[in-house]
Amino acid sequence: MKRYLLTFALILTAVCSFAADAVQWSIALTNDKTDHPAVVITAKINPGYHLYAVDNPAGGSMPLNFYFDVKGCKLSGKPVANQKYTVEYDDVFEVNQHFYTGSVTFTQKLIPSSADYSVNVEIQGQACDDKGCVQVGTAKMLKGTCPSIDKKQAEEAAENDKQVEALVEMTDSLQSAEPFMTPEANLSGVEADKSWWNNVEAELRVFEDAPEQQSRSLWYIFIAGFIGGLIALVTPCVWPMIPMTVSFFLKQNKDRKKSIGQATLYGLAIIVIYVVLGLLVTIIFGASALNELATSALFNIIFFLLLVVFAISFMGGFELTLPSSWTNKMDSKVDSTTGVLSIFFMAFTLVLVSFSCTGPIIGTLLVEAAATSNFVSPAVGMFGFALALALPFSLFAMFPTMLKAMPKSGGWMNTVKVVLGFLELALALKFLSVADLAYGWRILDREVFVALWIVIFFLLGVYLLGKIRFPHDDEVEKTGVGRFMLACISFAFAVYMLPGLWGAPLKAISAFSPPISTQDFSLYEGDVHAQVDDFEEGMKLSQQLNKPLLLDFSGYGCVNCRKMEAAVWTDTEVKSSIDNDFILVTLMVDEKKALPEPIKITEKDGTVRTLRTYGDKWSYLQRSKFGANAQPFHVIIDKDGKPLAPAFVYKEDVPGYLRFLKQGKDNFYKNQK
Repeated sequence: MKRYLLTFALILTAVCSFAADAVQWSIALTNDKTDHPAVVITAKINPGYHLYAVDNPAGGSMPLNFYFDVKGCKLSGKPVANQKYTVEYDDVFEVNQHFYTGSVTFTQKLIPSSADYSVNVEIQGQACDDKGCVQVGTAKMLKGTCPSIDKKQAEEAAENDKQVEALVEMTDSLQSAEPFMTPEANLSGVEADKSWWNNVEAELRVFEDAPEQQSRSLWYIFIAGFIGGLIALVTPCVWPMIPMTVSFFLKQNKDRKKSIGQATLYGLAIIVIYVVLGLLVTIIFGASALNELATSALFNIIFFLLLVVFAISFMGGFELTLPSSWTNKMDSKVDSTTGVLSIFFMAFTLVLVSFSCTGPIIGTLLVEAAATSNFVSPAVGMFGFALALALPFSLFAMFPTMLKAMPKSGGWMNTVKVVLGFLELALALKFLSVADLAYGWRILDREVFVALWIVIFFLLGVYLLGKIRFPHDDEVEKTGVGRFMLACISFAFAVYMLPGLWGAPLKAISAFSPPISTQDFSLYEGDVHAQVDDFEEGMKLSQQLNKPLLLDFSGYGCVNCRKMEAAVWTDTEVKSSIDNDFILVTLMVDEKKALPEPIKITEKDGTVRTLRTYGDKWSYLQRSKFGANAQPFHVIIDKDGKPLAPAFVYKEDVPGYLRFLKQGKDNFYKNQK
């Protein structure tokens, strides 16, 4: 008998130690000695384990259970998680399992009814990995004080608690496997729900300063285009044409003033061609269609493959050239025409000849411009690109002696081309990532993306040191100072990204990499998670918990969204305010998940559209309710859907964002009084 007891004890000890290794718990009382204390429960889940959620469906693994034995206080609502759980179909149980990984924090608000109160917390749940499942849990007694409590406050607190509990009982679950969906037919039948969608542009205009955001977006696109044009200048397709083209104009006319005038006209023709190209792209597709195109899986995969092909070509795998008949035909037009028309055809010839090098830059620029959802962005971006490209031609024609100082074409140009190939390869992953995020494939999570970038930039550094040679490279006998410095920068950048494999924010690449929420293993706990990803569900939660709603209109392909999250939301004070004072709802306007039922809506101009995906629905909400179409777009609203502060658009300004949060919070409680 003793032997069996000993065996049982050993097994029990092993199981307990195994369970302890699966999840580490911490329970603490926050805001003690105030009127608004809360129990904060944090579960750190070891890699490989899943901790199942409170509402895990029947027939699945054991759900998480919280037991609170309170004295001298009341529970306000239910424990609220700081992030949404993962939903995944389990072939064994044949149900959708709801679980958390990494780290998750639950907050249980308390309402004191006496000066001294206590809470006994007990937790029971289950965690599983590929090998099996274990029971997890813990227990702790917490004691607190509320010196300011009196009899009247206790009665008010108890009454408020009853109202909260009644509201909570109206909803079976605050989280669901599928986002809450309200078809148009249901909205028209429920007046309260329909009012949430009412247009509030007039109320928002009291706070708003929208022109500044539009100007900022256009300046960003213009500068990006200008930088792209400068990069295009040093490509092997464009650089050699500068002295050839300028010499052509100087030989055409002996009158220097007339030559300068023609060269200036030539530069303007280049600008006009590219701007018209940008306008045609916008007119043909439209701003909203461009946004949808920029986040479609097919388009992003095609662009990913296109950039990979260009990268291989730049590295010497093969040559990419347009059909010679095109350029020959343009050359004949130049020879057979005179005056302004001849100069225009000369500019068009440059555009065609340089396409194999400028194509990837132009394509990337148009995608970034389309993602801003601004109608004129593609034209503004192309203007910046063309201005940078045309400027040298005009300047060298005005000052021909400057041509003598230009470095001649040679091996250095192939080095530039190969370096651009490495950069194209890195940039291609960004487009694959957009498609991966929008459709939820999870083949390119953040750690995979970062690992690939580390390899690419490490190999770039090795190439710059002359240790790797491609087909058209000259042998590097000595490493120049310039190549050595660039190699150091590339190596340093690769080393900088290494901590990102363990969850470091990596603000420098936040605009390109997937969000940190896609990382399976992360030691970083400073990121902000939305409580829900559905507008109506967020509104219900706002009413139940009596908190303002912080709407975050974002997108998987939104570069500025990732930059702002990394620069602003990682601030400890900002994170604390969002987590404690607001219901954060993130709405992805490029979400490709299909709606359970398509919704037909009528736009302001009378156009009837069908909303087929959740992204369509949130994009329509942003346009119809707030009159905005660019992301990121953050707005704080009350329980009736009315704005409480000016919308906060892209700006990496932590103090400004804190003022934005404070204004929304103060107005919310002020309006209640």
